Amino acid sequence: MTTRTATDDGSRLRPLPVDGAALFTRAGQVVHAGRRLGDLVARRPEGITGHQWSSATREEFDQVVCAADSGRPLFAVVLGAPAPAGSAEQRAERMRDAVCAAVGLPVLRIESPTLRSAAHGQRIVGYVIDARAYAGPDPTAGADDDVPVGFRDIVGRLPDGRAGHVNDLGALARAAAVDAYVSRQLADPIVRGLHVRWRDGAAEGWSWVEMRPGRCLVERVTVREHRFWCGVDAARLAEDLAAVAIGDRLRALETDGPALVDRGELRQEIRGLRARRDELVGGFAYDHLCVD
Repeated sequence: MTTRTATDDGSRLRPLPVDGAALFTRAGQVVHAGRRLGDLVARRPEGITGHQWSSATREEFDQVVCAADSGRPLFAVVLGAPAPAGSAEQRAERMRDAVCAAVGLPVLRIESPTLRSAAHGQRIVGYVIDARAYAGPDPTAGADDDVPVGFRDIVGRLPDGRAGHVNDLGALARAAAVDAYVSRQLADPIVRGLHVRWRDGAAEGWSWVEMRPGRCLVERVTVREHRFWCGVDAARLAEDLAAVAIGDRLRALETDGPALVDRGELRQEIRGLRARRDELVGGFAYDHLCVD
């Protein structure tokens, strides 16, 4: 049997071994953890300098999703806190992105101060694989096409027996908020949120819950689709992931005293988004949150 190489089909992407080291297999795709870019790219592409190549190939992806039959990388995922502006980490990320663009490797980047690959990566990647399989390959498909209901909008029975959106990643967090309210840990049981998409392609989601009268626990998540499509609206996904982060912090209340944001300050930050509505795709739909 001939061993397949990265050059068999003209691709610069190197297939990963289909072995027992994978995290899990789902919908004909194998998910690997902790792979460097150098493990995936066979040779330096044209237009990439030696310095860029040396730096980028050391960058690690949290998950790499490959075709189960061939091992060929389909997309990679990075999940964690954003690199500080102007830092060496940010420069290395940009070099990594340049190499990925040159070799045609799609990347999903999720930026959050709270979410981490070890705790959340497998669930998020499985969700994205399922969403893409449900929606099909065309990101322009709408509700009037073959998929009558979007993946996120499917209604069914939730784990607690209630009817609701079964593909809402934040559903458990919303239930945790109700439990915390009943135990008098929160001033309000509702996890609120918003989501926007910037014209530069980034999607941003906010979620918050009022812990003390006028004091809120706030989480923000940014989703960046680099030559990729999540199978659901990335901005809505970002808001759901921010709710997931809220749920994590609610479960840690006994050991972690979270920093809270004044409700008036949060309102001012939302007004700041409204002031930049010209930079948003589809405008700003949350004027009601700007009212005192």
